[in-house]
Parts: sequence; C-alpha cells; structure tokens
Amino acid sequence: MQQGSAERAIERPGTAALFAAFLTIALSGFGGVLPFARRTLVDRRGWLTDADFNETLALCQSLPGPNVVNLSIVVGSRFAGPAGAAAALVGLIGAPILFVLAAGALWSRFSDVAWLARSIAALGAAAAGLVAATAMRMAAPLLKARPLAAAPVVLLAFAGAGLARFPLIWVIAVLGPASVAIAWAQRR
Repeated sequence: MQQGSAERAIERPGTAALFAAFLTIALSGFGGVLPFARRTLVDRRGWLTDADFNETLALCQSLPGPNVVNLSIVVGSRFAGPAGAAAALVGLIGAPILFVLAAGALWSRFSDVAWLARSIAALGAAAAGLVAATAMRMAAPLLKARPLAAAPVVLLAFAGAGLARFPLIWVIAVLGPASVAIAWAQRR
C-alpha cells in the first residue's frame, strides 16, 4: 500500500464481507470484471485508494494467472489472511463457474437461434467499452501526477497496440523500459 493510505482509517472487512464484495463483482460483469472490481473496492467500499488499487493491480499483473483472480486473493489476504483470500476467491469464481456450465449446456441446445448469437456479440462490445472506461479512470491519477512523462507513454502504447496492431509483448518490451527510464530520470 502507498504510504499515506496506511494512515487512512477504514474498517477491515471480514471473510463474509470479502465474499459478498467479490460475489457482487463477479455477478456484475461477464467476460471482464475489472471495471466492477475497481468501482467496488475503491468507490463503493473504500477499502483501497486509487493508488492502492493501481499498485495492487500492477502486482497482480506480474503474477501468473488472471489479474482479477490474483487481485481477489491479494485483497482478501491483505484484510483477512488466508481465510479472506479463500473467501474472496470463492466469491469471485464460484457463481461464474456455475453460470458458464449452465450457459454452455443451453448454448449447445440453442446455438442456432440467430437473435441469441447477435446478443452474445453485443455483450462483447459492451465489455470492450467497460474495459476502455476503466483504463481511462486508472490512467487519470497517473496523468495528473506526471503528465509530461505519462502522456507520451500512454499515447504510444495506444498507438502501437490499438492502432498499429503491433503485438502487445513488443509494445511492452519497448515502452516498459522506456517508462522506467523516464520515471528514474524524474526522481533525480
């Protein structure tokens, strides 16, 4: 956690609250719940600050596995130890597993229905919009704190991966060290 956030007084959630929060996150989205995780953990529950969320997510992105699953384990563990990690994880993946099993059974029976296929495609477009909105909200504190350093990196990442369609690994391989160098130079 960021230094100033430790001084902030928050009620430490127990395992039931962690389970309920991550179940709510899981039931809020389909195919991508990061926007809902941020909204729940930062805006609604106040368990993490913007900086805490960004730092925790950055850690979770460096770990193997799905980012939000890792986030549930880290946040659950931070507040309630191993039991909290387990409660948050089960809250996050329990209901979606049951939903996907049921949806798979229904899809095998009704996949030839045209309006259903179009509805699934529309869900994909909505999920893409939510991810873009979350990316903008996460970038806002960084762009405010260091606009001259962050803005070019964000724009180059968008141009490289989003517009030019370069493989993400190459964009990260180039911009990752460049952004570290820029941040290092600004510390001096």
